[in-house]
Amino acid sequence: MMKTYSARPAEVTRDWYLVDAKGATLGRLATQIATYLQGKHKPMYTAHIDCGDQVVVINAAHVKVTGNKLADKKYYRHSGYPGGIKEISLDDLLRRDPARVIQNAVKGMLPKNRLNADRLTRLKVYATDEHPHEAQSPRRLEIKT
Repeated sequence: MMKTYSARPAEVTRDWYLVDAKGATLGRLATQIATYLQGKHKPMYTAHIDCGDQVVVINAAHVKVTGNKLADKKYYRHSGYPGGIKEISLDDLLRRDPARVIQNAVKGMLPKNRLNADRLTRLKVYATDEHPHEAQSPRRLEIKT
């Protein structure tokens, strides 16, 4: 009888991946990034252990969306005070802070549990094609379209 394998935190090795978001559809990009942050692409994946990798996303400003989402999709935040709700459209947020668009999309794709915050810290998003992670020699990750 075979025993079920369960990864231990000491056994986890973190690889670095580079994703070019130029021309990629936002939702499809976010699901694949979330898969790599969770470690579901690895044979040693264990649900309660953080087995995921580091993901660097470049060209976040050039991500595309389908339909009328640029005008219709809204992001909300609240200050905590009465009447303190703020709203910004996807088009405005892409112009102001394109990295936040991808971060919000990936955050929505990750499970809401204790591992969520650690996984999100391993996501690095940059609006242009320059990033400070060359020393880690990230492998290029092709996004399936």
